[in-house]
Amino acid sequence: MKRFTMPGTEIVAPNVVLGLMRIQEKTDDEVRELVRTARDAGIDFLDHADVYGSDLHGCERRFAEAMRLTPSQRDELTIQTKTGIVGEGPYFDFSYEHIIESVDGSLAALDTDHIDILLLHRPDALVEPEEVARAFDELEAAGKVRAFGVSNHTPRQIDLLKKHVRQPLVANQLQLSITHAPIIAQGVAANMAGEEQSLTLDGGGILDYCRLNDITVQAWSPFQAGFFTGVFLGSTEYPELNAVIDRLAAAYDVPAIAIATAWITRHPARMQVVLGTTSPERVAGAALGSEIPLTRAEWYEMFRAAGYRVP
Repeated sequence: MKRFTMPGTEIVAPNVVLGLMRIQEKTDDEVRELVRTARDAGIDFLDHADVYGSDLHGCERRFAEAMRLTPSQRDELTIQTKTGIVGEGPYFDFSYEHIIESVDGSLAALDTDHIDILLLHRPDALVEPEEVARAFDELEAAGKVRAFGVSNHTPRQIDLLKKHVRQPLVANQLQLSITHAPIIAQGVAANMAGEEQSLTLDGGGILDYCRLNDITVQAWSPFQAGFFTGVFLGSTEYPELNAVIDRLAAAYDVPAIAIATAWITRHPARMQVVLGTTSPERVAGAALGSEIPLTRAEWYEMFRAAGYRVP
């Protein structure tokens, strides 16, 4: 498993992360097997959110109940969670009061005294950066949160937060897969008139922005075809892409899911792939893509096979 020190932190992180948004209905044994498989593959970084589960803090609580970590076991893990989505609306809330209440709820549910990384979930149109800064300062001073970041944020939204937030924003969790790659495709198609792929979206250049500002991109839904539209692996809608993936999987002697992982981890931005599966077999298979050295030709062949233009 390839590891790196996340800029702005002392966290030595794997480039594949175990997401735990679907464990609410899993048994203790199933949760433990999932985490054990991840650990065996070198994944000691876990991703949560307060809204994951059928009730508030549901998946965080299910994790803690199943794992019953000792203090030393807890210290072996990097636990990340998120705040900002109010499921009852749904709506978004980055107010001081909501952030503090959410973190306290996550700490109780996770049965821990600190969160390693706290992300602001989807952007709040009514955000007041001064309130976010106040909450972050209080959480850091109390030792409740050690590092901070965002999710699904644009360059200008991050700049607005940074005008008041003192702590480095160390991560931005963004949707990215080989078939849902606008944050990469826009740059490849720059200045190509008439090409939809060249359109500047969300302020443009978020991947380059994160690299310039030492923000680790965390790729969520790495195997989804689009925005929650099903996986592309094995899909009849992507025959050319799957033919390329299957050929590369045979060449590298790994399952196809490892090649899909490798397309992201091959990128020099040092991105993390956030797995959402609850299948231990798929976790183990995906983790094999952590260090696959795809060549430039192979990487671009997959890119073209996914339907993107390469001039």
